[in-house]
Amino acid sequence: MTTTTYLNRFLEPLTEALTPEVAATIVSLRADAETEAEIERLRAKANEGRLTAEEEAAYRDFVEAVDVISILQSKARRFLARRNQ
Repeated sequence: MTTTTYLNRFLEPLTEALTPEVAATIVSLRADAETEAEIERLRAKANEGRLTAEEEAAYRDFVEAVDVISILQSKARRFLARRNQ
């Protein structure tokens, strides 16, 4: 089972605690401009194979955070879609 699958299953009970307001907030989560710029810098260096060990750890943390946020957003979207049926 992949890490994302484990996360998805682990976070499933959270869906039961959502409210429309919280779900909408989760769906609209976006990184701020400073974070976006830093991630873009790390992404470019990663694609070129030039990350330092510290940068690689930071980039890996970012990827893992995006996995969690993406799962939460998916659950929030499904919650909102079910409510609007």
